[in-house]
Amino acid sequence: MSIVTARMADSKEDYKKIGISKDIAIWEDGTRTNGVAGTYEWWYFDCHLKDGTTIVIVFYTKSLMSPSSKAKPYVKINITSPNQKTIESVFYSNENDFSFSKEKCDVRIGKCYFKGDLKNYDIYFIDDKLEVKIGLSSNVQPWRPESGHLFFGKKDEYYFAWLPSVPEGNVKADVTINGITKQYTGSGYHDHNWGNCTMLKLMSHWYWGRAKIGNYQLINSYIYAEKKYGNTEFPIFMVAKDGKIIGDNPKYLKFTASNSIVDKITNKPVHQILIYDYDDGQQHFKITYEIHSTIVQSELIEQIKGVKKILAKSVGFDGAYHRFLGKVTFENITNGVVKETLVDDKAVWELMYFGHNQEKKLRSSNLHKWLIN
Repeated sequence: MSIVTARMADSKEDYKKIGISKDIAIWEDGTRTNGVAGTYEWWYFDCHLKDGTTIVIVFYTKSLMSPSSKAKPYVKINITSPNQKTIESVFYSNENDFSFSKEKCDVRIGKCYFKGDLKNYDIYFIDDKLEVKIGLSSNVQPWRPESGHLFFGKKDEYYFAWLPSVPEGNVKADVTINGITKQYTGSGYHDHNWGNCTMLKLMSHWYWGRAKIGNYQLINSYIYAEKKYGNTEFPIFMVAKDGKIIGDNPKYLKFTASNSIVDKITNKPVHQILIYDYDDGQQHFKITYEIHSTIVQSELIEQIKGVKKILAKSVGFDGAYHRFLGKVTFENITNGVVKETLVDDKAVWELMYFGHNQEKKLRSSNLHKWLIN
């Protein structure tokens, strides 16, 4: 197999081609795709509330497993209580009962909405049993790793893009379940993702996490491209202090994943400990994620419908998503000595695994190509 290029878009020419500058504009959080075959887009929000509750809400233009289909927007919400009981709900729009703005983040799917201006956001979800109102106010300027675009292909024909519009912010949440309303406060995060080719073709898997520890705000990720793209690794790291970004150059990052186990439900390798070690010669930070429990385990095949689902099983497709709850330790190191240690015991992070396990080779490459188109 010949290796094809995969790279971070970081040159002046890349910025010009994409049509952006180093400064992030409000329109970048508006819709960036036109819904044609192969494209997809989503707006993501999560929060860690002071009582230990976590909420994740995502607005999608279409299923990530069927990007070749026409737009069929939906909203998915997960609420996990301090005792790790999870409520999940999905709302699908009726035909044409949705809208997306190109000017800014202003997404409506049925009565649900996600709107804001890079500083303040309002997010709303409702179905027959659940109503959630979120207010998010940013504490950190919007950020992206370089241009935020990963290019794949000999001519950069495919891309995956990511914009952390709110790296960390204050959250106020009203949650109504079966007619009973509770109010919460905590720390939240919002990002925006889009692309023009199914991620199944481009990426093997990624780890992603974010945290607020003391007066530090963190975004940590590590992405592995598919074998066709040389298993290229994309280190992504940001640390802010009191809302000001103080370190984000990926060339200074060393990533270590250890203590691997096989998840009993998804049969995917999961590393119990992740370490992001950032040392630029002036600043040295070490962030360690340690799993206490897995709060979401889902097989991506469940998002495929009809004949494609049958064929997916027949060729051994086994993509999976995991969300973890655990401890994050932040260490500030000077001359090899730890000068500051902060711990968050209620952190949440994820593993998205698009690729199949190496011991389960797909038995029909032609069927697999049809499946992911």
